[in-house]
Amino acid sequence: MAGKPAVVDQTVDNPQGMGFFHLITSVITLIVGSGVFSLCSDMAANGADGQAIVLAWCISGVGVLCLVLTFFCLSRVKPKLKGGIYSYASEGFGHFIGFCSAWGYWISAILCIVSFSALLFSALAYFFPVFESGNNLPSIIGASCIVWFYTWLVSRGVTEAAAINAVVTIAKMVPIFTAIIAIVFLGHFHPDTFMANFNVMTTDAETGAILNSGDKILSALTTTVWVFIGIESAVAISGRARRDSDVGKATIVAFICVLCIYLMVSLLSLGVMPLDELAALENPPLANLMEYAVGEWGAILINFGVVLSLVGAMLGYIVLTAESPYEAAQQKAGFPSFFAKTNEKGSPVGTLVLNACIIEIFLLIMMFSDNTYQFFYVLSAGMILLPYLFSAAYMVKVAFKEPEAFQGKVSASPVFYGIIGLLGVAYALLLCWATGAVGLTIMSFLFAPGIVVYVLSKKSRGDGYLRGTADKIAVGVILVALVVSIYFLVTGQIVW
Repeated sequence: MAGKPAVVDQTVDNPQGMGFFHLITSVITLIVGSGVFSLCSDMAANGADGQAIVLAWCISGVGVLCLVLTFFCLSRVKPKLKGGIYSYASEGFGHFIGFCSAWGYWISAILCIVSFSALLFSALAYFFPVFESGNNLPSIIGASCIVWFYTWLVSRGVTEAAAINAVVTIAKMVPIFTAIIAIVFLGHFHPDTFMANFNVMTTDAETGAILNSGDKILSALTTTVWVFIGIESAVAISGRARRDSDVGKATIVAFICVLCIYLMVSLLSLGVMPLDELAALENPPLANLMEYAVGEWGAILINFGVVLSLVGAMLGYIVLTAESPYEAAQQKAGFPSFFAKTNEKGSPVGTLVLNACIIEIFLLIMMFSDNTYQFFYVLSAGMILLPYLFSAAYMVKVAFKEPEAFQGKVSASPVFYGIIGLLGVAYALLLCWATGAVGLTIMSFLFAPGIVVYVLSKKSRGDGYLRGTADKIAVGVILVALVVSIYFLVTGQIVW
């Protein structure tokens, strides 16, 4: 094992870069998304009581911190891997595993947009009742208009807008802190209600079976991973820091701040109304909670904040759904060369149009089913677990096989980061289990088409494919899961 690594230099590396406080606020903005507006109800709706919610946050707090440290460390130790978080899977476990990570990341981003549209139009329904629950025909038409407008906008070379980002940040933070302050300081938190919600007998929404403590915790975990989607992008700002040494500290401080925000929203809600009423709140739940607590002005504020936040966030995710397969295709990671073709503005217009068409398919599925925001965000969170899992596994591999790579790059030892990686792997596997049979079934249907895309892409380039043992095992696992899922669906053992 290599000796103790040198401490990262504390001098100013980029005088024009962001300071420590600016780094913290930037990371918080990247992490906090739409999930915070539904936290107060989603865990209760899944059968979790107050005790299970606290334990789920403890587990996720440790697990997500390990993932944050994993991405931070890998960005320093393996700076040449520029293909996104899926490049870690490819480098560590073979081309097909890397492709599956890229595929999962891409589909997850697409499903994010679908779930955002459902929450956006359910918030708009407060002002315009024609949108109802956010998944009827007017909502789908409205969502389609936004998606295609943003597709056109990004095809013209618009990749980011500082004004939009500023509005999105304000739209998220002001309503959230207003809700927290209103509940605490206007006397709407009731300790007796909180204690009554802390240990409640709850049942599974589908089977009616009484949930034990373990089941309650697992039911809450899928919500916690959704609200932390985007943690991998926190290290993306590292190159814009004034002091290189500030990045790791700022990331950890920001993570703790975000966790505190989520805890306050989750736990304070338990002191406002009974658990069964929390579980029954319509989307967006925080708006309905505020209306119950402080009246109409609270609902107006939260719904307005949701609308502004999601209108901006959808633009960011349209960019992401184009960039991730574009980068993968450029690096010949299994995506066809079609994804790498650009127009005169440098935008992958073919990929943008394909993404919009896939989003339309999911929007139509949403319209003809009872599945809305929560259903699609569970799928989105499930699809991103593979990139998280293999990133953490690669961290373990590097820590124990290439300890010299850490020399002078990070202040902690390779063994420390190896343990961090192991905890990250365990957390990702636990979340896979928490996704449940239905989630894993649908994910097998979403991953299976990727095999065809990968093989055709490799063939078109004359490259070899599925030669390694790990690749063959991965294909086998996906196909077996697909066959089992089809059997369960046909026999009625699983109903979506």
